[in-house]
Amino acid sequence: MYSFIICLIALIVGYFVYGRIVDRIFGPDPARQTPAIANADGVDFVPMPAWKVYMVQFLNIAGTGPIFGAIMGAKFGPACYLWIVFGSIFAGAVHDYLCGMISIRSSGLGVPNLVGHYLGPIPRRVMLVFSLVLLLLVGTVFVYSPALILGDIAGFAGSDKASTMAWVFIIFAYYIVATLLPVDKVIGRIYPIFAAALLFMAAGLCVCLFAKWPSIPEFWDGLANRGPSVGVQGQPIFPCLFITVACGAISGFHATQSPIMARCVKSESMGRPIFYGAMITEGIVALIWAAVSSYFFFDGGQAAVGATGSQAPEVVTSVSRAWLGVLGGILAVLGVVAAPITSGDTAFRSARLIISDFLHLNQSGYKKRLLIAVPLFVAASLLLWFSIADENGFNIIWRYFGFANQALACFVLWTTVEFFLQKGKRKGVIMTLIPAAFMTAVCVTYICIDKIGFRMPVTAVPWLALGSLALDGLIFWLLVRRAKREVARNAQ
Repeated sequence: MYSFIICLIALIVGYFVYGRIVDRIFGPDPARQTPAIANADGVDFVPMPAWKVYMVQFLNIAGTGPIFGAIMGAKFGPACYLWIVFGSIFAGAVHDYLCGMISIRSSGLGVPNLVGHYLGPIPRRVMLVFSLVLLLLVGTVFVYSPALILGDIAGFAGSDKASTMAWVFIIFAYYIVATLLPVDKVIGRIYPIFAAALLFMAAGLCVCLFAKWPSIPEFWDGLANRGPSVGVQGQPIFPCLFITVACGAISGFHATQSPIMARCVKSESMGRPIFYGAMITEGIVALIWAAVSSYFFFDGGQAAVGATGSQAPEVVTSVSRAWLGVLGGILAVLGVVAAPITSGDTAFRSARLIISDFLHLNQSGYKKRLLIAVPLFVAASLLLWFSIADENGFNIIWRYFGFANQALACFVLWTTVEFFLQKGKRKGVIMTLIPAAFMTAVCVTYICIDKIGFRMPVTAVPWLALGSLALDGLIFWLLVRRAKREVARNAQ
């Protein structure tokens, strides 16, 4: 528990200290007009109060990542805590803040256009494909996982495909409606309530942790992979932990969500609490679930969740009921359910906006929104059918989601490096270059050794990591050259 407390304090201090440093380096201008006011259209560009934008941003980025990812990451041992803390403060929150603020400075552009503006047309096309694939995967993962939990709450077995399909249909119908309606009609009104439920769940479990004071692994017990008894044997901490715990530390999916809220922010001064703050809050949620899961994996709590290899949705349901009682457990689980559902519908909304930006298609009318949304829902339906029809389909999609998610974060981080290079801000370059280089090494190494990639032996990890660092150097050199050309062009 002492390691948990240290990490919890570190996250809070990180927001007030490093968050202020990041904000100062970027330099928000409260007098500058934001896209929410300059481009107000009543659909996607809608000014909203700061507290509401924060709650929506938090719920949009939360999804199942900081919960399911933390549960699976906890199987690696206390090394998971360190990644959540350092990842959230120095990578994830920086990534989310800069993506949102640069979008505000660029008239609310989505992530592919932001990447294209700073890295060029080829990365823009790559990002367009990557973003759409990731968002479809998110829409699929965040339909199926809450459907399993809702089926369990209703008294059905999670393996009952008929009951799962019924909930999938209900959630998917909601996605269609929420994706097409103006942002303030559904998202702006009910998401703060769902966010409050998710925060209640985290607070309730945190209180239980302190009340029970379980004997969970500490840093000084060793940071080696504890996986052989809990289902992650054969997976090295680097890079597998950094892919498994994504949304609770850094997630490329967030880059697709920050521009949505960038179109609703009234003042640039709101950036740090909304973008940086929401990511730190998500890190706290992930940390709490990692600590709770550690008890159920390592300290005799396995009886509450059955076998040690229980899937994340089963752990969520069992833990919530065992620690919070029936009513509290239901409220907690509903908070967990609300997070992926709301992230799923904003994933489709983000995909619609990305395509409309690429095609320069105005979205003020329902027909034009349907023109883009219908093909998206058809593609997502096919992925859903695969994930349900194949008993291993969900796990396969989750692996692809995990890699695509972190690869997208790499693109965005390199974009922020180029942004500061062009602005001539060395501190900004250092602040973004370190996480960009590290995450690139993670993604390259992971795709080389994982089942969805080239399946190279684990013994090759050190050499792959060194090769990735060399790649980082090449990318940085190319970005420096591009920045010099852009500065010279602007000076003419």
